[in-house]
Amino acid sequence: MSLKNFIERADDLVWGPWMLALLLGTGIYLMLRMRFLPLKNLKYALKCAVSGEAKESGGKGGISSFSSLMTELAITIGTGNILGVATAMVLGGPGALFWMVITSFIGLATKLAESTLSVTWRTRNKKGELVGGPMYTCVRALKDRGGKLLGFWFAIMAVLASLGIGNMTQSNSIADAFWYSFGTPKAKTGLVITILTILVVLGGIGVISKVTKFLVPAMGLLYILGSVAVILVNWKNLPGALAGIVVGAFSPRAVSGGLFGAVTVSAFQSLRWGVARGIFSNEAGLGAAGITAAAADTDDPVRQGYISMTGVFLDTAVMCSITGLALAASGVLGLEAVQEGSLSGTGLILAVFRTAFGRGADVFVSTCVALFAFATVVGWAYQGEKAFEFLLGGSTKYNLWYRFVYALMGFLGCVCSLEAVWTFSDICNGLMAVPNLICVLVLSGKVCRMVKEHEKGMRI
Repeated sequence: MSLKNFIERADDLVWGPWMLALLLGTGIYLMLRMRFLPLKNLKYALKCAVSGEAKESGGKGGISSFSSLMTELAITIGTGNILGVATAMVLGGPGALFWMVITSFIGLATKLAESTLSVTWRTRNKKGELVGGPMYTCVRALKDRGGKLLGFWFAIMAVLASLGIGNMTQSNSIADAFWYSFGTPKAKTGLVITILTILVVLGGIGVISKVTKFLVPAMGLLYILGSVAVILVNWKNLPGALAGIVVGAFSPRAVSGGLFGAVTVSAFQSLRWGVARGIFSNEAGLGAAGITAAAADTDDPVRQGYISMTGVFLDTAVMCSITGLALAASGVLGLEAVQEGSLSGTGLILAVFRTAFGRGADVFVSTCVALFAFATVVGWAYQGEKAFEFLLGGSTKYNLWYRFVYALMGFLGCVCSLEAVWTFSDICNGLMAVPNLICVLVLSGKVCRMVKEHEKGMRI
């Protein structure tokens, strides 16, 4: 068996039915134990996220709650919101979007729990900075119950994921978009990305949060406006698109023809791709967001958990839904080239936006992919660094070296073929979720009590 085949089989095993059951099962279990408070208090959470209090920082070695959320969103609002949605709807039919949205609402409880625990069990490194995440939660909360093993397991996977899915694959997406649209040499794009990454990540979480605090709202608004334009241009197709998304979730072949072409997938494939791409996009259950949440300068873990939770809603229920509606309404899914597999990825998204912008779509899509992917690169730099720091016992001695290596990996990602890296990174993402979910389930009683106690004195 070749290495490529081995990695692909490992990926199929990691992201098989058991992983989807674990992720969805944990979310459903927590939602029930929390008495649906994450759904009930979503409005409260959104208000907390944009409140004046969230934007304040007491300078205790952390960043503001709002900056923490923007850094989390920088990581989750990435190419998964564009290319990931397209992949899900091609491989799982239009109904995959339905399951992506359902997954996001279930994931609210998981993200609330993992972020609350990360803030509760955080500590300070040797520089006095606030640090936390599932690795610290496992070690400090579980202690002799296998916590050290789970913590190191999570941290190793997080470092590998940061270099792969957080950096190399994102940089490759940028290089691909500019090569596809303008013929820009990938090495030249890689050099620019490397320089920009070094300039941002050398400043640590302070500079990263300042960049993401500006970049995330700007790129989100730009993309939403462009996607809405596609939907409006194709408004006559909108009723059929909505019907196809709902019906296709349960009976994919029933929506064959017209907007969607020959749909040959099964209901399980629709569920599988919807759940997998939804989790890939919002990362609920993977635990990485807890690392950023722990950096927030706040004394209220549950409030920060609610703020962190809004990232799942904004990322998937809003951003992915808009992408999926634009894709479904455009009619591009029904093209023969899509059915045959010759039109996919960036080319598929370009075809969607060309229905509204013509050749101007090249500039729009390339700009959006570049902004989304670069925001993910700089956001993952912090999460990977904190996991790396944990593996060294909390020492920050080699953090600078990590930042330089991290930036150089972006150049490598631009000039190399990344099929194997994408698959390997997907495996790391899945294996990162396992210790995090075990920890969350073991501590579910405590975190659910904290959420219910917070409900009694909830304010904004």
